[in-house]
Order: sequence, then structure tokens, then C-alpha cells
Amino acid sequence: MSYTAPVGGMPASASLPATTAESIYSKVFWRFIPLLVICWVIAYLDRVNISFAKLQMQSELGLSDAAYGLGASIFFIGYFLFEVPSNMILHRVGARVWIMRIMVTWGLASASAMFVTTEFGFYVTRFLVGALEAGFVPGALYFFTKWFPADRRARINTIFMSGIAFCGIIGGPISGGIMKFTDGSLGLSGWQWLFLLEGLPAVVLGLIVWKYLDDEVHDAKWLTEAEKTTWKAQIDRDAKAAETHNFGAALREPATYVLSVVYLCLAGAIYGLVFWIPQLIKTAGTQDPFVIGMISSIPYIVAGVSMILLGKNSDRTGERRWHLALTTLAGGIGYFISGLYSDNTVALLIGLTIAATGIISAIGLFWVFPQRFLGGMAAAGGIALINSIGQLGGVITPYMVGKIKDVTGQTTWGLYAIATACVVATVIIAWGLPKRFYQRSVTPQ
Repeated sequence: MSYTAPVGGMPASASLPATTAESIYSKVFWRFIPLLVICWVIAYLDRVNISFAKLQMQSELGLSDAAYGLGASIFFIGYFLFEVPSNMILHRVGARVWIMRIMVTWGLASASAMFVTTEFGFYVTRFLVGALEAGFVPGALYFFTKWFPADRRARINTIFMSGIAFCGIIGGPISGGIMKFTDGSLGLSGWQWLFLLEGLPAVVLGLIVWKYLDDEVHDAKWLTEAEKTTWKAQIDRDAKAAETHNFGAALREPATYVLSVVYLCLAGAIYGLVFWIPQLIKTAGTQDPFVIGMISSIPYIVAGVSMILLGKNSDRTGERRWHLALTTLAGGIGYFISGLYSDNTVALLIGLTIAATGIISAIGLFWVFPQRFLGGMAAAGGIALINSIGQLGGVITPYMVGKIKDVTGQTTWGLYAIATACVVATVIIAWGLPKRFYQRSVTPQ
């Protein structure tokens, strides 16, 4: 992914010269962010590639739409159960070791899905992939609090979360291509090759993470001592500003649960998209899996560009509330259009593009809010808790849409339900958070 390191001014109160800040920031950015974005792309691809595998494996294994939706959802049960413990371990042993462990084990579990022959085996594999991947996203977000000042995190978070969009851009054509051009090779179906070829890269990336990640600023041999001292001062300033450093205090903080509800809606919305977009496009009239993959990449291309621009603008202005609320509302509008025109490929694509742009942008912007009041162990555990509760949206939405499709023969009412959840999240974001969350976080540039 080609990207120029973002440039943004420091808050007026900062003592670090702008030229020095940008020089250090550029080094840190290029050291970590491209690698972690690639890791997130592979993680997300392994998480959602069953949406393409479904096009073949459903008939071969005799799975109903509800059974497929349940399998997609079971991933998030494992994820939910192990998310907080995983991030607490990461806080103690460091991101370098723990993210490497996460990637290697989830990659092997994902590749093993090629051996599934029964509905029960499908469920077990999905649970294992979720349990072993648990902790990657909150681990990366916690890692950012150790390396990036708060006034740059909307950009960093949205660039990281752009992996969702980038996965959609390349994942659709790659998955569709694998399904089409490997089917029957060595006696294996296309969906079996899909799990194998998209699972093993995570193992390789885990070893690269082991080599290139540094847990703390003082561990970075690629920074001078002066750079370490000045950059660490910026990070420590933000850590002291965080209101909550104890995990127990984070559990008692009402904002933790309000944000969890918001993220539940956002996660449900994004998984309604990624797990069902190939089927929606197929139902609207396109049958070739490679063409479906190409069409499904269009919403993600628009979303990827938009989310980076929105994150940069949010950091520039310091405004968080309406950036997040309006992108969430856009997601709801997009889902409503998709449900209304589910049998028209062009109109469906327009709706899905609006939905993807809104929801994916909102997910990147969202993570600025927890980082404003959580620090230290509270950040490690609190971010994981919010993410794990939110991921229950991944349990609800795929199964709900599949069940509605089994009962009614179409996905329309499932898409309307997701649109409603987006509106609920918009209302909470706009008017339901403590007033301190609505303050501008930096001096506008």
C-alpha cells in the first residue's frame, strides 16, 4: 500500500520543535505501521474469507444459510472469551512476542479449515481461529499508545483500520481468483486452496513481527538516544493525561460500557458487510466468483481513501464527535439503500459503497475515544474489553442475516436491521457520551 507519512502539527502546548517531531514520527511510522497494516489485512482476510468459500463449500458440505451464519458467528465467541486475557498477557510480555504468537497460531488454524468435512468441524475450526486471533487488534491499538502521541492517533488508527478496506480491495479479487483457477487442482476444491493459501502468510508475518517490533521506545536501536528521550517525553505526557490507569477503575467507568454498545453496533454493521457482500452481489445477478470479487472491491476502494482523509481531518481540527456520528449515520443510510434495492446490482453497489465508507471510517475514528481516558493496564484491558464486547456484533449479525434469508428468502430485512443499529449508534455518539468526550483534543491547525 503506497502512502506518504502523514504530516500534522503538534499541539500549541508541546515543547518539541515541529521539525524534530516530524522526523521522529516519520521513522516510527515507517518502522511499524506498514507492517501492522499488512498483518491486519491478512488477519481480516482469514477472518472473512469464508464469505467466498461459502460459494462452493456450502453446497459441498450441505450447509444451510443459517448454518453458515452460525459458523461465521462462532468465530466471535472464541474471540470474545480470549480477548481480554490475551491483551493482559500482551501488556506483561510485550507486543513483539505476543503478536508473533497470535499470528503464527491463527495462521495455522485458518489453513487447517481446508480439512473440514462436516458442519461440526466447520464450527470447531471457526471457534479456534477466533480464539487464537483474539488480542491482535486491541494489542495493536494498545501498542500505538506506547509509540504515538494522542494528537496523531486518529490518523494512525484510521490508517491501521484501513486494512479492512485494503483487504476488501485485494481480498475479493484474490479470493475469487483462487476459487476459480485452483478448483480441482491436486483433487482439492477451490475453497480448500483458499483456506490454505490465505492462512500460511500469517505464519510468515509472525516471524517478521518478531524481528521488527519493539515493545518500548527505549528498545529502539534505530533511534538515537536524543530521539528516544524527546519522543518518550511526548508519549509520557499523554499517558499522564489519561484519567484511568487501573483496569478495575476501567471496569467501573460507565463510559467503558457506553462505548462498548457503540462498538457493538459498528462491529455488527461491518460484519454484515464482509460476510454477506459476495452473496448479495450474487443474488443481484452476478454468478462468476472472480467477477463477484472484482465488484466487491469497489466499496472498499472508496472507503479506504475516505477513512484516511477523515482521520487526518479529525486530527487537524481536533473534532471527534461529529466525525464519528456522521460516518456512522452514513453507514446506516447505505444499508437502507442496499436493502431497498437488493435486486439491482448498480443500486446495491451504491448502497454498499456508502455503507462501507461510513462504517469502516467510523471504526478507525472510534478508537480515539477509549484512548482519551484509558492509560497503562487500563488501556490494555479496557480496549480489549470494549473490542470483545463489540465483537459480539459479529456473533449476532451474520447469523441474523442468514436466518432471515432462510425464513424469508431474501436479506432485505436483515439489512434494515443493521441500518437501525447504525442509527442507534449515531444517537449515542452524538448525545449519549460524557461531555468531556466532546472537547476538541488538540488545538486546531
